[in-house]
Amino acid sequence: MKPNSTTRLLLYGLALVKLILPFLIQNPVWEPHRDEFLYLAEARHMAWGYMEVPPLLSVFAWLTNFLGGSMVMIKLWPALFGALTYLLTGRIILSLGGRWVALVIGFAPFVFGAWLRMFFLFQPNFLDIFFWTAMVYGLVRYTQTGKNRELYVTGIAFGLGMLSKYSILFYTAGLAGGLLLSWNRQILGNRHFYFAVGVGLLLFLPNFLWEASRGFPVVFHMRELNHGQLQYISPWSFLFAQLLLQLACIYVWVVGLVDTARKKQYRFIAWASGITLALLAIAHGKDYYAQGVYPVLMAFGAVRLEAWLGKRTVIWWVRGAIMLAFTLFVGYRALTLSLPFLPPAEQANYYANHATARKVGALHWEDLKDHALPQDFADMLSWKEMTAKVAKAYDGLTKEEKKKTFLFCDNYGECGAVNYYGPQYHLPMAYSDNASFLYWMPQQGFDSSDVLLLVTDDKQEMQHEFIKEFKSAVVTDSITNPLAREHGSLIILFKGPTERLHEAFREKLARARWKTTAASLQGNGPQNPLGDGGSMH
Repeated sequence: MKPNSTTRLLLYGLALVKLILPFLIQNPVWEPHRDEFLYLAEARHMAWGYMEVPPLLSVFAWLTNFLGGSMVMIKLWPALFGALTYLLTGRIILSLGGRWVALVIGFAPFVFGAWLRMFFLFQPNFLDIFFWTAMVYGLVRYTQTGKNRELYVTGIAFGLGMLSKYSILFYTAGLAGGLLLSWNRQILGNRHFYFAVGVGLLLFLPNFLWEASRGFPVVFHMRELNHGQLQYISPWSFLFAQLLLQLACIYVWVVGLVDTARKKQYRFIAWASGITLALLAIAHGKDYYAQGVYPVLMAFGAVRLEAWLGKRTVIWWVRGAIMLAFTLFVGYRALTLSLPFLPPAEQANYYANHATARKVGALHWEDLKDHALPQDFADMLSWKEMTAKVAKAYDGLTKEEKKKTFLFCDNYGECGAVNYYGPQYHLPMAYSDNASFLYWMPQQGFDSSDVLLLVTDDKQEMQHEFIKEFKSAVVTDSITNPLAREHGSLIILFKGPTERLHEAFREKLARARWKTTAASLQGNGPQNPLGDGGSMH
């Protein structure tokens, strides 16, 4: 039986709520996230690939910049794709015979879990989850209808997913393994399935050629990520985190996992989920990498729970009340961790007075220490302060000095933020050798510059030997917000660099560019007199 108009209206109404809700929850005083500045910068250098991510996110970043680059526009795309992901989930629910109760149950994870933040940060994760869901959506619909066009939905989702984030390969491997282990002849025996895969590969081909022409910089990026972060993630901590990220609705996806495992035609979904989680655990993946597994499980779980509640027996009404109470109780606490709903100082004070955040590890950063705010929140602070202080130092220069000033930042967050806010202060373009900014650095470095205006997160910058290569070096200011991740970062004004420093900086850039190629995995590159640490040393 087809869903009636009221049920469809509820589906679209909940999707609209999903689109708007994050804007109502996050306090407007917070600034863009460090990563968002990087992706907005990539849109000013459109290409078929970047060091960190494939190119699709930069298309939406370009649209954001074109439409003014406001906070609303930055957040619009992840919020929109969150709504679209719910629409796919809801359509699976309806295709399985679910009605309004199942739609509401399937909506709960989009509010009371990790997805609320992931569908509000302008990062590739929102595209990743959507395309994972679209891939399995096509397979589910083909299983139900036998229409070949649904297989092409899966193929296109795979191709666009590869242009969004390479982690879709884990789910692709999971789905392939699931289809083989369940020996799904309906799909594996259809030639259109393989044609659809070919369409996806064609969509991905331009990015693959871009990577190949540059020695696969993604290999370098993944090595750096593994050495700096992933090596500290154990398989058990990854798997345990899967329980926490969707804790408020854990019973929904668990029921969905069991339900798909019991149904022969959908058993490949259960296999795919298990294989994907196992692969990510073995690869030391971050906990949120696997979030694309859950929308389809939530859909199946919601339909099964609705059927059980529909029995209208006392025991099931009691069970339903317990599940609802659990979701609301746990979900409210998850809500306070998903988005910063208070100004920074009040938010930190809230966590200080509520132990939940510390107990679940929400205040634990990549430095393996607990802080006053979650790391994502601390990454949304003091960028305006930083840019204003850089502008103050720049305005203190003479007209001639300004013409020969090179503005350099240690990390991509600083560089992206200065370039984002810089135009209102009439600042020159800022450069960095961090992340994809390395590609956009002038080949000659700062050879034609007599003044170096540096933003650095190295609090010991003034203690390094290279300082002697300037006629003068003065710390003009620093970031004073103790809640910001950039707290203590320095703004330093250097004048009169020696030729030796110019030469050493050119060699530093050459070494950094060389390191991003796959060749760096097999030999020794050019030597760097300044070393590899920090900004200039």
